[in-house]
Amino acid sequence: MQHPSSGSETSQTQVGSEVPHIVVGGGCFWCTEAVFLDVRGVVSVESGYCGGKTNNPDYESICSGTTGHAEVVRIGFNPQLIDLKTLYQIFFATHDPTTLNRQGYDVGTQYRSAIFTVNDEQARLAKALVSELNNAGTFGAPIVTEIVALERFWVAEAYHQNYFARNPFQGYCVGVVAPKVAKFRKQFASYLK
Repeated sequence: MQHPSSGSETSQTQVGSEVPHIVVGGGCFWCTEAVFLDVRGVVSVESGYCGGKTNNPDYESICSGTTGHAEVVRIGFNPQLIDLKTLYQIFFATHDPTTLNRQGYDVGTQYRSAIFTVNDEQARLAKALVSELNNAGTFGAPIVTEIVALERFWVAEAYHQNYFARNPFQGYCVGVVAPKVAKFRKQFASYLK
């Protein structure tokens, strides 16, 4: 698949109405992308930006923290192989949804925990799961994940796509991405491709 240049806008309808998708932000998109590329039933994962008002964002502007956008991934999936709730459970289990605008050493609104919903079903299910996890005390602190309707998704630069697979020995990948992927593989072994 060819990836458009930085800040290319796409809408949810361009993904294809036959392929349901979710858009989530859980800190650095390299981590989230790497996790979901391993999930059985996931047919596509694309890193990008959304949630802000700046048009044509690029990585440099996102890192400034002034665009309002978050680093996110758009995940296309086959609902006959994996359901929406399981995808959200994997999302919550593979990042810290209790820290506002931060994941580890990555600090700023661009690293916020967020679910950008494309329909009412996603919004209802995401909110219900947050209530369920909070009531169970799963994380020991309240979940601060933002749940809002997706307005626009901007595809990230090509070098961000499939980043971990192409750069497994890069420092951030070794120290941050690889441990998250290992945790996912252990906790969700039955969902691996």
